Amino acid sequence: MSTFKELGLNSQILQALTDLGYENPTEIQKKAIPQVLSSKQDLKAFAQTGTGKTAAFSLPILEQIDANSGDTQAIILSPTRELALQIANNITDFSKHLKGVKTLAVYGGASIEDQVRKLNKGVQIIVGTPGRTVDLINRKQLKLSNLKWLILDEADEMLNMGFKDELDKILAVTPKEKQTLLFSATFPKEVEGIAKAYLKNPIEISAGEKNKGTDQVSHQYYVVSERNRYNAIKRIADVNPDIYCIIFCRTRRETQEVADKLISDGYNVDALHGDLSQAQRDSVMEKFRSKTLQILVATDVAARGLDVTDLTHVINHKLPDQIESYTHRSGRTGRAGKEGISIAIVTTREKSKLHPIERLIGKKFISTPIPTGKEICQNQLLKLIDKVQDIKVNETEINDFLPSIYEKLKDLDREELIKRFVSIEFNTFLTYYENAPDLNDSEQMRGVDRNSDRGSKRRDDENMTRFFINIGKKDKLNPARLIGLINDQRIAKNIEIGQIEILDTFSFFELDKTYEKETMSAFEGNDVDFEGRNVNVEITTKQRTGQARSGGGSSSRGGDRDRGPRKRTGDSDRGNDRKRSGDGERKPKTDFGGFGRKRPGAPGTISKSTFGSDQNPKRRKRI
Repeated sequence: MSTFKELGLNSQILQALTDLGYENPTEIQKKAIPQVLSSKQDLKAFAQTGTGKTAAFSLPILEQIDANSGDTQAIILSPTRELALQIANNITDFSKHLKGVKTLAVYGGASIEDQVRKLNKGVQIIVGTPGRTVDLINRKQLKLSNLKWLILDEADEMLNMGFKDELDKILAVTPKEKQTLLFSATFPKEVEGIAKAYLKNPIEISAGEKNKGTDQVSHQYYVVSERNRYNAIKRIADVNPDIYCIIFCRTRRETQEVADKLISDGYNVDALHGDLSQAQRDSVMEKFRSKTLQILVATDVAARGLDVTDLTHVINHKLPDQIESYTHRSGRTGRAGKEGISIAIVTTREKSKLHPIERLIGKKFISTPIPTGKEICQNQLLKLIDKVQDIKVNETEINDFLPSIYEKLKDLDREELIKRFVSIEFNTFLTYYENAPDLNDSEQMRGVDRNSDRGSKRRDDENMTRFFINIGKKDKLNPARLIGLINDQRIAKNIEIGQIEILDTFSFFELDKTYEKETMSAFEGNDVDFEGRNVNVEITTKQRTGQARSGGGSSSRGGDRDRGPRKRTGDSDRGNDRKRSGDGERKPKTDFGGFGRKRPGAPGTISKSTFGSDQNPKRRKRI
C-alpha cells in the first residue's frame, strides 16, 4: 500500500491530507492504520520520533468516529502540554472536512473552567496530560463510560515523569471493552511492564528496530575539560554559521544559565523549561519554529511536542541521566528525510557513558576535535561571501548614490577593494580567534584524567558547588574518608565529586550543584559525626583558598576559610555570567554568519592575552 487511499480512508480525510501536503504514508502509518481499521485488538507500536505517529493512530480513529454523538469516544494521553496541543492541532487539521467532529486539548496551566465549558458542548476526541485529565475526572466533568479508544502516546516519557498513578486512575474509569493503543519511541523495561498491565493480548508492530536511532542522524562527541564545556558550544555554533539547533540540558537551572550566557555573548537564543508560564513557553516555541531564534536551550520534557523538521544539530550539553532519553533528543534532528547531527559534549570521565548509548542506538559515536579558531574564521568568511553572492541589489534606490561611491573608490583595484570590503566585517572575528586556545586537551583526548590525583590539583568547574566542612587533618580526615562520609549520606546515585582540599582543622569539597539542596538537607537533617566530632557543612563561595595555613582552633579557620555571605540554595551568579561568560572566551561583537546573530554595538579592542588563557582573572591562584 503506497497511498493513503489504499489504506482505507474516506474522501474527506484524504482531501485534508492533500491540503496539508501529505503524499505517501510512512512505514508506521502503513502498518498501524489498516490494523486499527480492521481489528479491535490492542496495539503496541514502536516508531522513532518524527515518523508520523500522530497520523498513525488518529486517522483510523477519525475514519470510525461517530460525529452524531457528543460523547467522548477517544482519549489520547500525552506527557506534556506542548505535545498535547500539537496532537490536538494535527487532529483538527486532519478532520477539517468531517462535519461535527470536535477535538479538545486539556492540560495544566490553562483555565480549567474554559475546558469544562467546551467539554459540556460535546467533544468526541480528548487529548490530555495525565494530571489535568485526572482533575477533570475527579470533578466529574470528563466522562469516559462510552470510550472506544485509549491511546498512550510517548508512554516511556509518561513513566519517566512519574505519571503511573494518574494512568492507573484514568484506566480505572474506562470501560473494559475498548481498544488501547500504546505508542512509544523507545521500549525500556518499564514500558514493557505498562503494556502488560494495560493492554490485553496486544499485537505488536514496529517501524524500525526498537530503541534504535534514525539512519539520518550522525553521532559525534567532543572531549572537553569541565570548564570548557560552554566554550565548546560556542565554537560549534560559530563553525556552523547556519546552525539551527536545540541544546539539551538536564535541569531547569542549567538550561537557564546556558541560555543566559549565550544571550550575553550575542547569540540569538532563548530557554524553554518548566519554570516558564504557558504564555512564555508558547512565545518561545513560536519564535523558534519561525526561525526568529537560531538556538533553543531546553530540558528534555519541555522540548517534547516541539515539531520542527529541519534542525541541523542537537547538542547534548550533558548526557541525560536515562540513556533512552538520548534517543528522544537525537530524534529531534534528521527528520522528514533530512540529515542531522547529534553532538555529545563529555569529559574524560563521562566517555564510558557513550558505550551503552551506542548499544541502544546501534551506531558508533565519532570522536571529533573541537573547531580551531582558523576553521571557524574560514567557515564564517565563506558564509559572508555566500551572502554577498546571493544579495539582491535594489538598482532603483542605489543608482543615485553610485557616482559618488565610484569616485571615492576609483584608486582601488579589484583585489584591494575585495580585501577591504571583507575586512570591514571580518577583522573583529579574525582578531578574536587569532590566538584562541586549543580546547582539545591532549591529555584528556588520550584518556588521562588530570583530576585523578586525589583532589590535590586545581579544578575549575562552574557546575560545582563548594562546601566547607569543619573537620580536617587533625581529625584523621583524608580524601578517601571524606568521600566515604559523603557517600554515607546517600545524597544521590553517582553524584560527581570535584575538588577536595584537606586542611588542618577544616576542609573543602565540591559536588555537582544540581544536588546542592539535597546535600545540605542530608548533613543538616542527620546527626552526622566523624571521629567523635559533630560535623557541620556550609556552602561557601566558588573562590579557592589562597594558602593553606597550619594551626588549629578558630584562628586557623578564620585565616583559611573562604569569606563572603552564605549562598542560598538555588542562587546563581547571573550577574557575573553577564559580565564575562564562558570563563575566558568572549563572544566577538559581530552579526555576520548565522541568521540570528546580533550586533550589540561597536566592537571594542580585544587584547591577544585574552585568548592565551581560559582562566578567570577574578579567581586567585591556588598555592
